[in-house]
Amino acid sequence: MTIQGVSHLTFVASDLERTAKLLVAGLGASEVYDSREKQFSLSREKFFLLGGTWLAFMEGEAAARSYRHVAFSVNETDLPAYEDRLLALGVEIKPPRPRIAGEGLSLYFYDYDNNLFELHAGTLEERLARYAG
Repeated sequence: MTIQGVSHLTFVASDLERTAKLLVAGLGASEVYDSREKQFSLSREKFFLLGGTWLAFMEGEAAARSYRHVAFSVNETDLPAYEDRLLALGVEIKPPRPRIAGEGLSLYFYDYDNNLFELHAGTLEERLARYAG
C-alpha cells in the first residue's frame, strides 16, 4: 500500500467566475470543467489544470486568512511578470517572509477568498542544502 502522489487540491471561492479569471489570466491555468447547475458535490465547482495539478474550486464563503498555502514552482525570472499580472487582477500581494540567501525567492498572494498561494523559485534540495550549511 503506497500513496501515489497528490490527486487534487480543493479551495473555496465565493465567485467562481472571478476566480477562474485569476487562475486562467493570472497564472495560465486551463479550465477543464464547470458543473454549472449540476451539483455532484457540496456546491457548484470548477476544475482547472495548473502545472499538471488538478485544482478544484467550490462555491462557498471565504475562509479566514492564515499562512496555510500551496506553492507552485516557477522560474525566478518569471516572478516579476506574475506579480504584474496578479496586481492587474486586483489580488493582494503579501510581503515576503524573511529569507536567507539560497532558499529561493517567492511571491505570496491572497486570492479574493483569502486562499494563500505561493509562486516559488527553488527546490527542496536547495533549501535543505542551505539550511544544513
